[in-house]
Amino acid sequence: MTPVPVVPDLLAQRAGDEPGRLFAECEGQRRTFGELHIRAERLAAGLASLGVAKGDRVATILLNRIEHIDLIFACARIGAIHVPVNVFLKGEFLKYQLADAAASVVVADAPGLSAIAEVRDELPDLRHVMHHDEQLPTQDAPPDVELVAGDTMAIIYTSGTTGMPKGCMLPYGYHGPAIRQVNTLLEYRPGDVLYTALPLFHGWARGMLFAALVHGLTIHLDAEFSASTTLSRLAETGATVFSGVGAMGMALLSQPPSAADRAHNLRVAFMIPFAPDAEAAFTDRFGPRVQSQMYGQTETGAISFTPITDAGKPGTIGHPSPQYELRIVDDDDRDVPTGEIGEVIVRPRNPDATYTGYWRKPDETAEAMRGGWHHTGDLARADAEGFLTFVDRKKDALRRRGENVSSVQLEAAIVSHPKIAEAAVVAIRSDMTEDDIKACIVLSAGDPPTPEELFAFLSEKLPYFAVPRYVEIVESLPKTATMRVQKHVLRDAGVTDRTWDFEALDLRVAPDRRR
Repeated sequence: MTPVPVVPDLLAQRAGDEPGRLFAECEGQRRTFGELHIRAERLAAGLASLGVAKGDRVATILLNRIEHIDLIFACARIGAIHVPVNVFLKGEFLKYQLADAAASVVVADAPGLSAIAEVRDELPDLRHVMHHDEQLPTQDAPPDVELVAGDTMAIIYTSGTTGMPKGCMLPYGYHGPAIRQVNTLLEYRPGDVLYTALPLFHGWARGMLFAALVHGLTIHLDAEFSASTTLSRLAETGATVFSGVGAMGMALLSQPPSAADRAHNLRVAFMIPFAPDAEAAFTDRFGPRVQSQMYGQTETGAISFTPITDAGKPGTIGHPSPQYELRIVDDDDRDVPTGEIGEVIVRPRNPDATYTGYWRKPDETAEAMRGGWHHTGDLARADAEGFLTFVDRKKDALRRRGENVSSVQLEAAIVSHPKIAEAAVVAIRSDMTEDDIKACIVLSAGDPPTPEELFAFLSEKLPYFAVPRYVEIVESLPKTATMRVQKHVLRDAGVTDRTWDFEALDLRVAPDRRR
């Protein structure tokens, strides 16, 4: 059997066939396929000179920048496992991921270095911490390393819902053949130019990066999304495909109409989630087809979607991907009748197309993969035409500002306040298409904190996207006989006249990484 080409092979092939073709641009810095191949080879050799070998973990704490892309491909060249870390993590959140991954090398920008300094003494596996453009070693030639599609190429952490965050082990096949199968159906075309401001520490932006590699396209990545400048960036880059989240689409719609609304080449915009009426408004104003009929996870990539040349059914998440067998089941893994709600479970039709398990978590892996099927933890229903409709999360997950938030971690951080005895967090539906977070807290003895005091504390302890918008002080949390918090009771209560709304109080936190 002919070996499946892995990422370093694909890059070498592109560099040989089209060395001068632009592959990636970040913040004005560019790499052709040929330049990236040379840079990745030299960086890979430099990492090897530090003792980094196949299977070792190399973490990055970087915004979208060209050096981040260099490192992704350098790690892949020698089989080092790349661990992209959310740049907004700090304190216990950051320490947990670096310690769990047992990263031996971290490459970071200045704010990342500052965050690491606070926890480095508690990271015994960490040997080298380097700034992205000052200390990275390079050498002439990396060692030859045998790589196969099933080897782990990256560990991406997905937030825990009933426990701590889990590291998804993603193989080389996930970044190559699987992307080719999915993106063929998503109908990328020769000559497409991709644009996104989604971060490379998330699976969707990485999927776009490797789609550009697999299909020989150009990708432009910005470090941050700006509603006021996105249209000019689309025109400047000649982008034909935009990827973002629904909140970005809503932000663009909120901008004043201008001549820039149609002064671009955009033909499709992937934005999830996005309501059907917002889709229609976006297309009417800006022109491109909006694609939000999609659903996936870090573990799997796209599970269902509607091809962009198909109208599909608004409000659904499309049909199951041909890459997967898909079932909707009850709590005993029995198929539910058409139209009834159940958990989505999937099984890949091709090897090495999906995650291989959760890093150092065999029990969680066995539970998620029981019976040979990945259990998504998400509820959906299928209609008679085979269209799927997403219903809810089965677990206590939260999603805000494009980020998954672990309720377990968030509650632990909140109760570290000396005046708080207990906390439970739940999702409150937001007008911006995702979740707002409500924290219900039980106070310990003493004077209660003021809204301003509590907001300042949470802003210091938490990544900006995890700071609750709503807080309500309660006498006690509703619990079962086994003392489990009944979060459905808290969700049903919603926002009451006793709830603090930090935004209404003009207390807001921005994505500021300054320490």
